[in-house]
Parts: sequence; C-alpha cells; structure tokens
Amino acid sequence: MPDILRACVAAAALFLAGATASAQSYPDKPIRLIVPFPAGGTTDILARTVGQHLTLAWGQPVVIENRPGAGATIGADAVAKARPDGYTLLMGAVHHTIAATYYKHLPYDVQKDLTPVSVVAIVPNVLVVRPDLPVSNVQELIAYAKANPGKLTYASNGAGTAHNLIGEQFKSMTGTDIMHIPYKGSAPALTDLMGGRVTMMFDTVSSCLPYIKAGKLKALAVATSTRSSVLPEVPTLSEAGLKGFDIASWFGVMAPAGTPPAIVEKLSAQIDKDLADPEVRKQLLPLGAEPVGGTPQAMKTRIDTEVRAYGDLMKRAGMQEQ
Repeated sequence: MPDILRACVAAAALFLAGATASAQSYPDKPIRLIVPFPAGGTTDILARTVGQHLTLAWGQPVVIENRPGAGATIGADAVAKARPDGYTLLMGAVHHTIAATYYKHLPYDVQKDLTPVSVVAIVPNVLVVRPDLPVSNVQELIAYAKANPGKLTYASNGAGTAHNLIGEQFKSMTGTDIMHIPYKGSAPALTDLMGGRVTMMFDTVSSCLPYIKAGKLKALAVATSTRSSVLPEVPTLSEAGLKGFDIASWFGVMAPAGTPPAIVEKLSAQIDKDLADPEVRKQLLPLGAEPVGGTPQAMKTRIDTEVRAYGDLMKRAGMQEQ
C-alpha cells in the first residue's frame, strides 16, 4: 500500500474513532434548543416537552432559547450557523419548508445547512374567530367577508409561515378580501384576536385549544383532511365546502449541517424512545399533538417533498416576499 494511501486510511480511522468517542460521551454539557417563536405557542410547548425528557434521560439540562421573528427564520439561521457539535439544536417546523420559497434571500438553506433529526409531532390547524363575530360556521364567515370586503383581518404567526399560507389559500378558494396581519408568533396573535384587534386566525390546535374550551374563541373548522381528536365536533374545511383543503403543521428537531451522524442518530433514537413513553403521549395527545418520531432520513424526505409542494402552492397563490 502506498504511503499516501496508508496516511489517508489512518487519518480516516482516527476521525471515525474520534467521532465515535464523541457520540459515546455526548452530551457532557448543557444543550441549547432554539425555538424560533415566542414562548407559549405550539413550537415552544413541544420544545419544552422534548427538552424535559432529554434532560431526564441524559442528566444534562436542555435550555430553551426563544428567538422569534421573520417567519421563524431568525432562529433557524442561528442554528444553521452554530457549531455542528450537537449542543445547539432547532425546534423546526413546517414553516421552514414554506420559508424556503417565500423568502427571496434567506441567509441559510433549510435543505443544505440544517440536518434533520426527528419529527416530534403533527398538529392540525384550526380556523378560529372572535366570539362576537356574527358567524357560526365557515359558509356564514365567507358570506360575511364578501359583504364586508377589505374589512376583515386574519392574523398569522409570521409572513411566509404555514398559517399565512393557509390564510391565502382560504382567500383564494373563497374569493374573499381579507387583510393579512403578521405577528412574531401565535401567542401575541391570539392575544390580539381575543382583544378584538383582528377578526380571525388559522393556528395549531395546541395553541388555541384552551381559549376555545373557555369560550374566548369560536372554532369554525380544521384545515386538515380529518377532524381533530380533541375537537371532534368541529368540521374540516373540506366538509365545509372547500374540497381538498389539507394543511397540517409538523414540528421536529434539527441540527446544524455537519453534526456527526453518530450524534444525530443518538438524538433521534432518544427522542423516538421518549415519544413512545406513555407519560409523554399523555402530555401531547390532549393538546391535539400526535407524536411521530422516526428516522432522520424520514424527516429529510418530508422536508424535500414539502419544499417542492408548498413552493408550487405559494406560486399559485402569488405568495412571495416583496
């Protein structure tokens, strides 16, 4: 064997040995889990659940850091540029696959600069309105919007997010003129919705369920193909006349590109194990969050598929950063 080939083989063996040792000792210090939305929304709730159980499993604290703004892209960019050692993670979401097409000049590439770890949960989206709005179903809302063109507003948790996309799809399918009001996250948007400053909102069931149950919001329909298990009496948009309407929100952990595969696999396996725990499921299911888990490759396939599909949908809806 030539000397140069021997040197390459030896270097590769040393690298693999180092990576294996690093994965075996991981984690040996606190982990940061960045949430790209304010505290209180679904992304934050799921991140804290994941962090709590990783802390219990590994004995190292998982510190939740909220970095909201720009349709969840500020937090994602921070993780994309972080050191790829497994100690800075992102609670990613469907919003990041939508942002890939919506924003003209993103400072990162969701498919190249972030490594999928595991999908944590899928959560239905629900159309909610202020209790004082004189409508009781989707068809009455459409009629009211058409009778008051340009006067209704819908909130979202940021431009270029799933809830913005659902709102524009709703407008397109119903021929209504409703103004979009973007926020930095669900929590401030819901506050303004209940305060009467906006008319309606598409949001994840997990975020608005307590307000629906308390009578502070009216749920008119869910935006998925099947009804939500926690709101079984609420019809789907498809049942309400908007045939084929089906946009759910997923949430999952991601790491910077270049994170050692052994660390990614270790994280994924532990999250999978935690999501199968009856206690974890007991925390998530009442929120309307369906635990998922799965391999990093399965999450990558989901992301690649959605970047293409939602990109096409946004082009048809005329949605892109101006």
